[in-house]
Amino acid sequence: MNQDTSVTFDDIAAARKDFAAERANSVAKNAATAQGIRAVARVPEAIANNALAFDVEVKQGDRTNQERSGRCWMFASLNTFRIRIMQNYNLKTFELSQAYPLFWDKLEKSNWFLENILDTTDEPLEGRLMNYLLFDPICDGGQWDMFKGLVKKYGVCPKEAMPETANSCNTRDLDRYLTRYLRGCAKRLRETNAAGASSEDLTAMKKEMMSEIYRMLVIALGEPPAHFEVRLRDKDDKLVLSGTFTPQEFFEKAVRIKVDDYVSLISAATTDKPYNRSFTVSRLGNIVEFGQVRHLNLPIDQLKRVAIAQMQDNVPVWFGCDVMQSYLQDEGIMDTAALDVDGLFGFAVEAALNREERLDYGESLMTHAMVLEGVRFDAHGKPTMWKVENSWGKDHGRDGFDTISDAWFDEYVYQVVVDKKYLTDEQRAQYDAHDDIELAPWDPMGSLAH
Repeated sequence: MNQDTSVTFDDIAAARKDFAAERANSVAKNAATAQGIRAVARVPEAIANNALAFDVEVKQGDRTNQERSGRCWMFASLNTFRIRIMQNYNLKTFELSQAYPLFWDKLEKSNWFLENILDTTDEPLEGRLMNYLLFDPICDGGQWDMFKGLVKKYGVCPKEAMPETANSCNTRDLDRYLTRYLRGCAKRLRETNAAGASSEDLTAMKKEMMSEIYRMLVIALGEPPAHFEVRLRDKDDKLVLSGTFTPQEFFEKAVRIKVDDYVSLISAATTDKPYNRSFTVSRLGNIVEFGQVRHLNLPIDQLKRVAIAQMQDNVPVWFGCDVMQSYLQDEGIMDTAALDVDGLFGFAVEAALNREERLDYGESLMTHAMVLEGVRFDAHGKPTMWKVENSWGKDHGRDGFDTISDAWFDEYVYQVVVDKKYLTDEQRAQYDAHDDIELAPWDPMGSLAH
């Protein structure tokens, strides 16, 4: 046995001696084993900097709750839509149905998956691409461009028109059984293709599968409304909107925004992603006719600039981040100074990798979408703290709100969605050129959709 490749008992004895030599190690051990790592690494002095006081602030309605589902991207998108309805009709609060886009997203993702299976029949089943496609074909996650496609095709509706169900609040079983069925569909399609079936036969098989998927979704989520009644009363109890609408008509009438004007900006400082270039992620999407997800990569200060500009116009900002990093979840605080994990352990743990290295080595990726609704500045006009509307209910954080320190923004915010009017002429031209670099399906800039 090569002693250099094994953990020897001499190594362990030396580590024991080193640990016992420092009194602080025993104190840290006693505290962390009793209270947990984050509780012991919490820095109380940093908490005081996270007050809910902002120089720019967008006022929203009541907090929303995605419960036990991965619909953060839908909730964040709908939370940027509902403020338009509240502003347009002088409402105290309003909530759009989150079950409605969930239904259509599952249907469209199923079709997207089956089309990808038909497109990869020559790929080896044990290869990385097939492993990726089969691993989680209709997960709850998604990206802004995917939600934009859902709205353009299917519109939106009030929550009362399609309320939550047991399976929208907790999507685990629906995802499990739909995934199992889709993997079975993939097997049948690949085997039928290998037997020499025509493309017409394979298309007919897929259409039959999609009909069965629709049935499964209706049983689990209820059938989406083709039209519904609306009666909205404003803060003064005045009837301000009434009538019968389709979801598409309600979006045009009540929300009144051009979703194609809103673009995804990322900040990924890795060598394979040069700034001021647009990117797409291979095989990432939901609605076939609308194509893949697209991003424009810019330095992080540009993401801050456009986010502030949009909030100054009283419009909240959809954003994606790595939410659990340096996060005091119960207190709703995301701050690199709030947790001193390196001090607790006595060596570099969080400081072991910088922003670029965390992306390259699989330590960081986009895991959650929320809404920026405020920012505080220092005496020089630089942002110091950001207000965030989460989608974990009013009992989370501080009445449903979180705060992000500007240092945390620098490290763990990767994406914002803004009206492209806030971009420079050069940035708009680059995005509109569609000169996209295609990233691998498993790239971290597509992770929010997984």
